[in-house]
Amino acid sequence: MKHSIRVRLILIVSVVLLVSIACVCAANIFLLPGFYLNSKISQMDSVYDSVYKLCEGVKLGEVNPDDESGVYDKLDGISGNSGVSLNILKISADESGTIANVSYVYPISNEHLKNITIRQLEKYVRAQYFGEELDDNFELLEKSSNHEVYKVFDDRIGSNYIELTGQLPDDYWIYMRANLTGVTENAAVSNRFLIYVGLVVLVVSIGVTFLIANKYTKPILKLAGWAKEMRALNFSSRVEIDRSDEIGVLGKSMNDLSDELENTISELKTANNRLQLDIERKNEQEQMRREFLANVSHELKTPIALIRGYAEGLQENINDDPESRNFYCDVIIDESDKMNQMVKKLLSLNQLEYGESQVQFEHFDIKEVVNGTVRKSEIVFNEKGIELQSDMPDEPLMVWADEFMIEEVVSNYISNAINHAEPTKDNDTGEDRCLIEIKAAANNEKARISVFNTGKPIPDEDVDKIWNKFYKVDKARTRQYGGNGIGLSIVKAVLEAHNQRFGVNNYDNGVEFWFELDVTKQ
Repeated sequence: MKHSIRVRLILIVSVVLLVSIACVCAANIFLLPGFYLNSKISQMDSVYDSVYKLCEGVKLGEVNPDDESGVYDKLDGISGNSGVSLNILKISADESGTIANVSYVYPISNEHLKNITIRQLEKYVRAQYFGEELDDNFELLEKSSNHEVYKVFDDRIGSNYIELTGQLPDDYWIYMRANLTGVTENAAVSNRFLIYVGLVVLVVSIGVTFLIANKYTKPILKLAGWAKEMRALNFSSRVEIDRSDEIGVLGKSMNDLSDELENTISELKTANNRLQLDIERKNEQEQMRREFLANVSHELKTPIALIRGYAEGLQENINDDPESRNFYCDVIIDESDKMNQMVKKLLSLNQLEYGESQVQFEHFDIKEVVNGTVRKSEIVFNEKGIELQSDMPDEPLMVWADEFMIEEVVSNYISNAINHAEPTKDNDTGEDRCLIEIKAAANNEKARISVFNTGKPIPDEDVDKIWNKFYKVDKARTRQYGGNGIGLSIVKAVLEAHNQRFGVNNYDNGVEFWFELDVTKQ
């Protein structure tokens, strides 16, 4: 990944280490010599002060090196611990500045070293006593009332030194010398060492950084992958990061966010679905309203026209005989009754559909309700030559429902059967029979009541539509017996208000309508 955190961390650590190593090497090259020089000067000043204090009140030339006073041992300690070449001499010079007499006090050394030291010290004596200038190999670094410090290049051996010369009590002189060449070499060695160590540290650091970066980037990549799932609205997965740091807090927050988003989207979908249903229901209601107005207008148009026509005939005395006037009046009354019945049914259906008519559950004998409705229709059975068969249990069939509403259902089923019953050939006798059969049966929970009539089956495309208001399979036949297509709509509304099943079955020789009721109290 081009811009991954892992790569960036490794690059940052590498650059920081490389810059740090470069800075240390540059400090060794440019700053260490000056720092070392200042440190050496301070050290030589300290050595001078220590030797000066040690020599106060001591006649060095008169002290036996093996004496128990330990002066020489102390000087050895100062020289050895400081790493400085320490020389103490007692000298006398003539008026020209030439050293006339030298008493070499410390250290006890060979003649060659003594001569070199004397020649070097003679230059300092001439400079201090007679003001002679030192050559270019001498660079004054520090000067006090008792001593001076120089940076000196020794032509004899080609090395730089720091040299200190100064007076001690009783005309003694001190001469110290420290090599400076080793500082540059030490800096170079130190730089090489730092580079080697730095490279090793760089490799190890890159490895450690890689491991640490993986520890943090892998959970982040998991979170990124899970965020893609969220973008795709997949909230089933969860971030499984068992950490207590900021990444763990982020994972928990994303889980919480997922739950909130899932709930919100679910609520939005529910609200959207409800809105769609409301829109569809509104459109259906608007369509039903238009159809209702059209159907009502159509159903009322004919009886109103008949009533108006026969009323005008009575008004104009088209027929003066009493029999004609009575006929006119009977037609007007009959058509008015039909209109009144349709309006009552529409009002009843409207109350059921909009929940204004509450179901009053009662425990009653459905067999008695069916038998009572049948008795009211016996005259019609006889007039139309309809044979009635009843298959009822001997004992009462008790159900839980609204008795008045269920009586309306039974009445509509029987009326519908009477109006559509037609003679059909009996398979056993071969004779035509016009038959209505009413059955009632029950199991432990439900009672099933069915009304069968012989005649033409309902076309398959009309089976689901017959429960709609004003729907008529055979409009001419329906008009003939005065039907308005509302009865089965009332059946549907009543049984839906009871939360009960109902339906219709087609047979070769007729149609069966049925419904169910609860036997036990729910």
